[in-house]
This record gives sequence, structure tokens and C-alpha cells, in this order.
Amino acid sequence: MTPLLRAEGLRFAWPGSAPLFNDTSLALGPGLTWLTGEDGSGKSTLLSLLAGALAPQAGRLWANGHWLHDDPAAYRRQVFWIDPQTEAHDALPAAGYLEGLATHWPRLSEAALSDLVDGFGLAEHLHKPLYMLSTGSRRKVWLTAALAAGAPVTLIDQPFAALDAPSARFLADCLADMAEHPSRAWVAADHEAPPDTPGSRVRALGGRTGQGF
Repeated sequence: MTPLLRAEGLRFAWPGSAPLFNDTSLALGPGLTWLTGEDGSGKSTLLSLLAGALAPQAGRLWANGHWLHDDPAAYRRQVFWIDPQTEAHDALPAAGYLEGLATHWPRLSEAALSDLVDGFGLAEHLHKPLYMLSTGSRRKVWLTAALAAGAPVTLIDQPFAALDAPSARFLADCLADMAEHPSRAWVAADHEAPPDTPGSRVRALGGRTGQGF
């Protein structure tokens, strides 16, 4: 396996707390990998670290040929991630946010974008500012961006949270297509991986059973 994303010797602790990660390393290749663990095990924190949005106290990160410490901008162009709780884009209509993606993600697929808007039933909400959308609809906008952006590495936090049943089924089909992607890496963090996920595709945090840290 040729990795697309590597973390070496990561250490991170929130102020006043014990380390969530201490000398943590991993290498992720193409296809879909699941990060699993209970609440508080560090799933969202690890995604923020891998995205280069949160700085570790020690260690280094590499994505698709670029070290974060050498060229942060080049590193971040390799990794798509958005915090599901962000309010940074709230003033934009959903359509405006999605239309602006191509500026940052030149591999964006317009065909995929259109298919995802249809699949998630977003068309009727595209004219609305993001702050007016329900939690579920905002999640669908973030998922549409993640799945269409074409980044070498894509990070998704709790992909099924707040989705209605049809959208969850649609997303499951999308993720199944990504599971064996030959040239891009997908990392999804959730409490558990889908039951049919091979053990080699699961990284467990916080002492859970399975292939972990």
C-alpha cells in the first residue's frame, strides 16, 4: 500500500488534560478507512489534526507528497475537511458555498456535485443562507462538498449524523463506491464502522477492540 496520508509521532493534549494522543502514528492508503471510538476518544480531534486545522504538540504530518511543517498551504490543498459545527459560511446561500468550491479544489467534479445535490434532496434548499438550514440539511451540504471536491484525501466526521433515512441510504451507497477507490483516500470517523467493513479498514481509538493505536 502506498500511503496518501501519514502521521508520525503525534502528541496532543487539551490544556489541563491528559494526552489524547501520545506518539501516535498511522499511514492511510487509497480507499475508505474508518476511525472508531466512543465519545471522548479523540475522533474529531484526530481529524482536525490530520486536516492541519489543529496543531499537535509533537509529531509531523504528510499528505500526497507534502509535509505540513514545510508547506502548510500545499498540505491543506491535499486534504478536504470541514468542521460540521462551523459557522464560517453561515451568511452564504448553500448554492454560493458549493459554487465557490472550485476556487480551492480544482479537481471538483461538477457532474458529481449535481448528482449529490439530487441524491441528498438539496435542490429546494440551495437558495437559503446556510444559517437557515436544519442541522441535517447543513450536513448534506458539507457531505456534498466532501464527496465532490476531488481532494486526494477527504476527512468526514460522523457522516450519518442528523441524516434522514433516504439520505443515509444514499450516503451509504456513495461510501461503498469509495471503499476501494484506487487513487484517493477517504477517512470517516464514527462510533462504529458499518458491520461489513473489513478489519483492515478500521482504526480504533481509546482502547476499543480492532486494529487501533
